[in-house]
This record gives sequence, C-alpha cells and structure tokens, in this order.
Amino acid sequence: MLKTILVADDSMFMRNLLKNLLTDNGYQVVAEASDGSSAVSLYKEKAPDIVILDLTMSIMNGLDALKNILKFDPRAKVIIYSAMGQKRLIIDAIEIGAKDFIIKPYFNELIPSLNKLFR
Repeated sequence: MLKTILVADDSMFMRNLLKNLLTDNGYQVVAEASDGSSAVSLYKEKAPDIVILDLTMSIMNGLDALKNILKFDPRAKVIIYSAMGQKRLIIDAIEIGAKDFIIKPYFNELIPSLNKLFR
C-alpha cells in the first residue's frame, strides 16, 4: 500500500512539482494545502502518513502548523522545507519535532529522507 502524504505550500507550482516527484517515487498525495491552517485541518481529516510543509506560508507558517499537528498527533511524521537555509529555523524545526529539514529547490534529498522514515 502506498504511503500517503499531505503537501502544504502557498505556491501551486511547488505543490505540483512535489506531487509529481512524490507520485513518481511511489507515494500518494492525498491532500494539498495552501497555508498552514489548512494543513492542520487536512491532517486531522485525512490522517496522512507524512506531512511536507513549507516554512513560509500565509495565515499560519510551517513551524506553527508543525506545532499544531504534533499537538494533535505527537507521532506525526513531518518534514519542513524552505528556501531559507537559516540555521536557527532548521534547529527550531527539528527541536519542535520535524523529522527533517530540506532546502528547496534541492528536493533530491526529499525521497531519501522519506524512505528513511518508513524503514
């Protein structure tokens, strides 16, 4: 059975790019969100195996969405990504509970990171 994924990014282009990458590598995107608040709601509704969150989104950013998802489900598997390679944000995301932090657009690290989570 395919692992299910929720992708959250305010850019439709990035969501489509990720969706294609994920489906080409045997994952099933079950939901897409354009902001952090929607990502939290969709996580509660769809219960995906993993969430991939952009750090910078409107309404609720990726770190706040991560906190809310983990509050709802402490075992949630969440990967944060961002174009900003700021060390402090990476540390914050990991300390809050993200399983990994990917610098976009270098998504060549994403599939190995996902595969590690499901071994």
